[in-house]
Amino acid sequence: MFGKNGRSACGDVEFWHGQERTGWLMKQGEYIKTWRRRWFVLKQGKIFWFKSDIVSPESIPRGVIEVNRCLSIKGAEDTINKPFAFEISTIDDSMFFIADSEKEKEDWINAVGRAIVRHSKSMLENEQGDYTSTL
Repeated sequence: MFGKNGRSACGDVEFWHGQERTGWLMKQGEYIKTWRRRWFVLKQGKIFWFKSDIVSPESIPRGVIEVNRCLSIKGAEDTINKPFAFEISTIDDSMFFIADSEKEKEDWINAVGRAIVRHSKSMLENEQGDYTSTL
């Protein structure tokens, strides 16, 4: 499962401004495996998606992926036989996306990859901090 719909999954992330990355991607449905065009927002360790690119404080995400649950992001053209495809693998599942161009695909892979690295570094620093504080 890639996260709950609705506001509870947003935490305190103000996804409507100051995003790290935004853009249109095709996403395969979780239950009905049709491809749908969604507006994606990467901010503060979460990837949100919406039906519209007009995102406001009242917008409710259609779904959320927590970066801290991501194991990898990589190109997937050969896996699903579609151009500009990439895959995000999490602890629970894998999800496929299709960008509009090779550049868009690479930009998303790089942005999410950086977010995964940032999150893992902060996790290590927190663990190190906890460890040293108990000495």
